[in-house]
Amino acid sequence: MDVATWLRGIGLGQYEKAFRDNDISEEVLAHLTAEDLTGIGVTSVGHRRKLLDAIASLALVSRSAPIGASASLKTALPLSAPTEAERRQLTVMFVDLVGSTELSHQLDPEELRAVMRRYR
Repeated sequence: MDVATWLRGIGLGQYEKAFRDNDISEEVLAHLTAEDLTGIGVTSVGHRRKLLDAIASLALVSRSAPIGASASLKTALPLSAPTEAERRQLTVMFVDLVGSTELSHQLDPEELRAVMRRYR
């Protein structure tokens, strides 16, 4: 992942030079603290908070990416849902115990649950 592109993507491109001058790579980025950001010149609390939130999001994305995924895949935005329908096989089984419907009318839900659990 290119840190400069990432900074521009979150609207904080003005810090590109500071990150480059301080050798902030993707690996280092994951370990930055608020104090580190202050030290490299991010004086705005809002910008520090925005950076820390974006760094945390990167960490979540990289943890959920499959093993061996490329860096560009790890930083990609989540995929949108497919617009096409998908056909899948589905098996549905309906099981009714003889007399259970009648029993459900006679007993309270808690009592019916207890009877059904004893049946198993």
